[in-house]
Amino acid sequence: MVLAVKVPRTEGEKVRKKLLERGVLDRRYRIKVEEDYIFIPVTSKVEEFEIVDIELEEAERKPHNYREVVKIPESLRKFLPSSFDIIGNIAIIEIPEELKGYEREIGEAIIKVHKNVKAVFMKGGRVKGKYRVRELILIAGENSTETLHRENGIRLKLDVTKVYFSPRLATERMRIFNKAKSGEVVLDMFAGVGPYSILLAKKVKVVFACDINPWAIRYMEENIRLNKTWNVIPILGDAREIAGKVKADRIIMNLPRSAKDFLREAFTSAKDGTVIHYYGFGPEKDPFGEHINVIRKMAQEFNADVKILDKRIIRNYAPRQYNIAIDFKVTFS
Repeated sequence: MVLAVKVPRTEGEKVRKKLLERGVLDRRYRIKVEEDYIFIPVTSKVEEFEIVDIELEEAERKPHNYREVVKIPESLRKFLPSSFDIIGNIAIIEIPEELKGYEREIGEAIIKVHKNVKAVFMKGGRVKGKYRVRELILIAGENSTETLHRENGIRLKLDVTKVYFSPRLATERMRIFNKAKSGEVVLDMFAGVGPYSILLAKKVKVVFACDINPWAIRYMEENIRLNKTWNVIPILGDAREIAGKVKADRIIMNLPRSAKDFLREAFTSAKDGTVIHYYGFGPEKDPFGEHINVIRKMAQEFNADVKILDKRIIRNYAPRQYNIAIDFKVTFS
């Protein structure tokens, strides 16, 4: 038997909301309707309502986390990753050595909980090579690597095995969008399939979007059509090759591992007052110091002044390592 509030059917929804606000609604059981009355399960007595003992069906609880349903030995649950990436209808997860042999169980649990996910891949190694891609191993679902990802009101088509893309930067991309101004010329030095470029094109005058990966440019061109952002100009090639050919009001350097090696090209493409969004990796103890020193040293070569506008930690990248962002303004003497 279960404690329940008995009220007329006409009062049911109003009372349910009141019980929910008070924190006494018992979600473990289903609400029952009998003739002119409704019986709402509660965890304790509520003075102003009639309370009865009644048999109620248990509510079917939908799991919110794959770790609740994955079938692995109890002793191994502590090794289950707390997060993974979802790109469109594809999930990508890093599985520790302790869970090797249970890849399929983990993948199937993700698909069970996340109904939009059609395929789950396991990371097979680190991001590497000039195209910044990694090996991915199918562990559950359809063997399809092309997907359509939605974020910040735009659509991005891509193949997760051919281009680099991180859904975890969606908030960071919107941050830059909010800082951008209409009429600006933007240079996206490492544009990928266009997540920064396509979004910014909704606001600025023009975006020159450069990438060395031909697959990235191919998908960027498709994404331009999908989003009708005709003011994005895709450029296939190394950012060094276009340095100085474009003078931009805003420059994006989203290549954390190597951005410092392209600072000369960024300064060459800057004009008086240009804002540069620089990304890097830094140690927990001092994530920004080395990068700021490198930026200031490069500014000296160009007889330029640098004003740090913002510096922020975006996310943990590795143990005691952060992915960081530094916004700075360039002024030429």
